[in-house]
Amino acid sequence: MGADSAGRGVIRRAVAGQRRDVTVGSVLGACHQIGEALVPVLIGLIVDRAVVRPDGGALAIWLLVLAVVYTLLSFGFRFGARAGERAAEQAAHELRLDVVRRVLAPHGGAEAGRPPGALVNVATEDARRVGAVNMALTLGIAAVVGVVAGAVLLLRASLPLGLLVLIGAPVLMALGHFLARPLEHRSEAEQEQAAHASGVAADLVAGVRVLKGLRAERAAVDRYRATSQASRDANVRAARAAALQTGLMFTLTGSFIALVALVGGRLVLSGSIGLGALVSAVGLALFLPGPISVLAWVGAELAKGRASAARIADVLAAPGETTGGTAEPAAHAPGELRLNGLGHAGLDALDLTVRPGEHLGVVVTDPADAATLLHCLARRCDPERGSVELDGVPLTELAPAALRSALLVAEHDAQLFDGTLLENVTAATPAGSDPNTAMDAAAVDEVASALAGGTGGRIGERGSSLSGGQRQRVALARALAADRGVLVLHDPTTAVDAATEARIAAGIRRARTDRTTVLVTSSPALLAATDRVVLVDGGTITAEAPHEDLVRDHPVYRTAVLT
Repeated sequence: MGADSAGRGVIRRAVAGQRRDVTVGSVLGACHQIGEALVPVLIGLIVDRAVVRPDGGALAIWLLVLAVVYTLLSFGFRFGARAGERAAEQAAHELRLDVVRRVLAPHGGAEAGRPPGALVNVATEDARRVGAVNMALTLGIAAVVGVVAGAVLLLRASLPLGLLVLIGAPVLMALGHFLARPLEHRSEAEQEQAAHASGVAADLVAGVRVLKGLRAERAAVDRYRATSQASRDANVRAARAAALQTGLMFTLTGSFIALVALVGGRLVLSGSIGLGALVSAVGLALFLPGPISVLAWVGAELAKGRASAARIADVLAAPGETTGGTAEPAAHAPGELRLNGLGHAGLDALDLTVRPGEHLGVVVTDPADAATLLHCLARRCDPERGSVELDGVPLTELAPAALRSALLVAEHDAQLFDGTLLENVTAATPAGSDPNTAMDAAAVDEVASALAGGTGGRIGERGSSLSGGQRQRVALARALAADRGVLVLHDPTTAVDAATEARIAAGIRRARTDRTTVLVTSSPALLAATDRVVLVDGGTITAEAPHEDLVRDHPVYRTAVLT
């Protein structure tokens, strides 16, 4: 499916989901436009029936009718605009949820090649622009009704004037659509550059401490300046396209209205229409630029909406990191993890069985092999050879969401979120679970005591108010509190002092009693608390024994964990 086709699909869904409000807004907006068109006609009637031939009673009646029309058109404008705005905001909200769901989907893939700032831009500004299509349609339908109503009333006043409007208005709308095409392309480029600038800014903010430590502030500023200037230039080009389109439409509209007025004036001079009809015709000629200019604005909004819809469709249609899999883990499964001839990247023919309830240590001498193993266990990739099984079911056959609910791989670089310490720990805690056991096991009580507000204290974006060791402990507590049947931990204590690490090793053992736990680490304290340790060297399993035996008998293992 092409980008344009996918974008149109996004717009259709956004409009279809708000059909009721769009319909209500369009009907009320049409009533407003009809009322606006009737005002000059009623004034013309008042001139003919109560001014040219003075009649106080008729004047009062027609003024009352005019007041009623004003009341109704005001009601139509107010509540029609409200319905259209509600449709726009609700559609944008639902699109934001769709984008967030796709980004957080268990099969992943939406973030590939996109910095976080770019995804934020898609979920906010692009969603807003597509949602605004509902408001544009609401006002556009009402504007079309206004143009038709004005033409019909002109036909009643003068056939030549009515025909002129009926022929000229569609031509103006077609020109507006044609002139909006360059704006659509430049709007898409503008959003791409804005998203890129947001991504660069997010990256720089996230790494500000590192940049300061390296004294690389100037390079960072130069990088952002270049990106921001590119975004500014794209924005200026889009603004120029919008200004050109709007200016040309106003010029064409003004010329068209001048032509209507010229023809109407000649008809009055020839005696074809009277004074009241002249007033009505001039009033309608002044009214018509309103709905016609709205149609020009609608064209611009639709152009922006199409460009943003294509970007949203691109995120929603992003291929997942993993595909397939529909099976569910068995209820109360024991939690056996098995690797059968696993081969991927640097790993070769790994055969390993982690028994239910076992605490297993895994030492991998090559960090790249450790990352590959973790990716296969988390099913961020499927192995090139062999398989990984959970309770006898290959991971490739399990639904990604079901897999995540049974097996958690907590990687070393786990991120924290802005909020309180307790909110971070309990982010994935099952309903009714007590997080205190996990926090005690991860020595989070010491972190809480250093925060104003304790566990209710805010830790800042990405845990910026915490030290590296404190962040690790909170992330470990979150993993433990998730209470998965199988938990894989990757170097959870590299930034923790020795005394705290020993406490955490005992805490993990206590918190995960009778639960399958795999520790991919080189920490002697953590490995000493496991039932056995597997050594992966050169991509294959070369040793398997309790920690103490390997330290005594295996030189490679001793070097890996003690140096």
